[in-house]
Amino acid sequence: MEEEEAELRNPFPSPPSHYTKYTTSNLHLLDLLRERAGDADLSTINQYSLLSDQSDVPEWPLAQLEKPRIDWILEDEHYTVFGDTWPVKEAILSLAELGGHQLYPTDPSVDRRPVLRNILKSVLVTYSRLLDSLLAPPPPVTSSAPPEWHRHVEWITILAQNIMASANDLRPVQARGNLELMMKRQLELRREETRAIHAKCDALEAKLAEMRAAVQKLPQNSAASSVKMDTGRSALQSNQTDNISMEDVLRWAEEIG
Repeated sequence: MEEEEAELRNPFPSPPSHYTKYTTSNLHLLDLLRERAGDADLSTINQYSLLSDQSDVPEWPLAQLEKPRIDWILEDEHYTVFGDTWPVKEAILSLAELGGHQLYPTDPSVDRRPVLRNILKSVLVTYSRLLDSLLAPPPPVTSSAPPEWHRHVEWITILAQNIMASANDLRPVQARGNLELMMKRQLELRREETRAIHAKCDALEAKLAEMRAAVQKLPQNSAASSVKMDTGRSALQSNQTDNISMEDVLRWAEEIG
């Protein structure tokens, strides 16, 4: 019950128990068995007789720990992993290889568009005949022949299978085309972003140049303003001196004397 609850709580299946056999002691026994067996096949020898001086020899054959033979896999063109068989080279089986009635050419280099157009026209014509057969009066009760609509349905099924199989054969081409379009779009976006960054940098450089020019003009303006202030002050003093009359000078002399 606890194992079932744990299995329900875990969204992923538990790993196969086969991996628990790859312990350090078992791998050591495998190396020792391979050394004592020489060139003999490990699956045909008696491991208990060769490892009689060793303890903890497992009941299952140590040959299960052997690495898979790549040459055998390439020769058989498939391999088995935990009960599932996988092909070495993934290939999309054609409709004929799957046991269907294939109407289009198998060679992908041949243009299939004319055949697919004919298949589509045949679908439309057969569908029209199917409607006519459904509206026709029923056959007599004593008739043992299959109804006409049954033949039309079977033919429409074959045509639909050919259309779907042909579309599935073009999936790699479609995926490649979509990948190319996606990569081109990403390249265009990066170019647009790069142009925007360059435009922003140019605007910042122009702004910095304006600020630098304004800072360079600032000391000249301050010097010119200081000269103007000194000139104004001296002119004011001269004006005040010109306003002193002769009587003021004589009065000042009498006060001193």
